[in-house]
Amino acid sequence: MPETASAPSEKPPTPRQRARARTIEDIVRLGREHLALHGAAALSLRAVARDLGVVSSAVYRYVENREELLTLLLIDAYNELGDEVDAALAALPGADFAGRFSALGSAVRRWALREPARYGLLFGSPVPGYRAPAERTTGPGTRVIYALMALLDGAYRAGRLAAPDRRGAVPVPLAADLERIRHEMGLAVPDGLLARGALVWTSLFGAISFEVFGQYGADTFAAPDELFAHHLAALADLAGLGPSAGQPGGRAEPQPQPE
Repeated sequence: MPETASAPSEKPPTPRQRARARTIEDIVRLGREHLALHGAAALSLRAVARDLGVVSSAVYRYVENREELLTLLLIDAYNELGDEVDAALAALPGADFAGRFSALGSAVRRWALREPARYGLLFGSPVPGYRAPAERTTGPGTRVIYALMALLDGAYRAGRLAAPDRRGAVPVPLAADLERIRHEMGLAVPDGLLARGALVWTSLFGAISFEVFGQYGADTFAAPDELFAHHLAALADLAGLGPSAGQPGGRAEPQPQPE
């Protein structure tokens, strides 16, 4: 048989490209430090250049302006959070839907408590005068919600997601939104379960944000770990992953896979 031509491998980066990548990594690292110390509104490329040991004009060859630095920090934080969630999910069997939901929520909380300034950049108050470029930040920024919805969709397809309560059909305008989301994300979950999943998503991040930003008050809860565990269990029930999902008559039938 004639030999088939193999696909050309990517060329290794040149020394100049490697040096540029290392410099950008250093700028992002220092940007993270400045973010933690001074907050997003006070980020300054001049201050980053000073800590890098170069004149400010040299930094502008790598990062065009403060807005570009904020974008790099956003992408960096979103991807680190997404990586931690992916690792937590990968540590559990695919069929352990309730366990994977708990692992996902716990991974987000651990990262948020460890990186409160970066969490605040992602989910806190908008930075005045800055608008994140959607074409660069939407992919990294939706990794966690895609992971959550994939988990719920997998449970639904396996017949392990409890059917929604009998509230009737969702309003037509909402149904159109849900159909678009279902198509974009490649989901099979019906309207009621998808809308419930959105509530679980916002409630999970709401609980984490209250803790990270100190909105409960300093002396309200002396056992934050136990409080969050209780919240996770309640949200698992809301999602349809609670004990009733494993009871006869309390869960949806396995759904046929799309061809």
